[in-house]
Amino acid sequence: MSKETKQTVQTTGHAWDGDLQEFNNPLPTWWLWGFYATVVFAIIYWVLYPTFPIGRSYSKGLFNNVTYTTSDGRTVTTHWNTRALLMQDLEHAREMQKPYLDKIKKASFAEIAKDQDMRAFAYSKAKVLFADNCAACHQAGGAGVIGLYPNLADDSWLWGGSHEQIETTIREGRHGNMPSFKGRFSDAQVADLASYVLSLSKQQGVNPASALRGKTLFEGQAGCFACHTKAGTGNIALGSANLTDQIWTIANVPAQHTIEGKQAAIEHVILHGVSRRMPTWKGRLSDTEIKMLAFYIHGLSGGE
Repeated sequence: MSKETKQTVQTTGHAWDGDLQEFNNPLPTWWLWGFYATVVFAIIYWVLYPTFPIGRSYSKGLFNNVTYTTSDGRTVTTHWNTRALLMQDLEHAREMQKPYLDKIKKASFAEIAKDQDMRAFAYSKAKVLFADNCAACHQAGGAGVIGLYPNLADDSWLWGGSHEQIETTIREGRHGNMPSFKGRFSDAQVADLASYVLSLSKQQGVNPASALRGKTLFEGQAGCFACHTKAGTGNIALGSANLTDQIWTIANVPAQHTIEGKQAAIEHVILHGVSRRMPTWKGRLSDTEIKMLAFYIHGLSGGE
């Protein structure tokens, strides 16, 4: 019978439940060397790169040869940091884009549309511009919000849908205004006007007699024709809506399933009026950026 050799293992002296002890085995050699390597790496990193706060500044490291040119033409040389690297990347991107931007600046909209490279560049660049500057109101796809922001993806344009008209809208901004008729007409007269407006877009269930009375008001005492024209087709010079199509920018008629609901939506607009403003982007975007943005928006609906 062989003797069982017992090996004594060193413990920390801690014990639980009488016989549960904590061993004091040495750490693995590979782990120790790995730990030492991280310490050495950290020390080298602290010396070479920006690391520690010092008062209101910080240690700059030993790399001081990052040079870049800002968008306004200034040349900056600074220590290594991620912001400087970003500025270098942006400068490189500007240099790569400059030939295309110069070409688009001189080209007409028709020439941009015909040139595959210019068209692709303008579209990709303007898509980002739209997301950064326009999508917050008009939504990512340009669908807008009824009652607040016009839909740019349909074929109805309040201020005109040509490239040039869209460009003017972006550059100069727009102010749409329709006065409130509250207190100027009786409830019955407002209902008649709403009936006539609904009849212009061929809505089903409109009271013919009420619409006929509304037509008289529309073309006479109410003066609606002055902006919307007697035919109700609107006027792009004033930004007045076309009432004969079934595209609604203020009154949410499509969401109503009854003629009473549609009537109420139109009456609300007549009573309270409309006042909304699109800001000017002149000075915020360059002329070339506005031009590319107009080209992109024009394409959202396939044109005019």
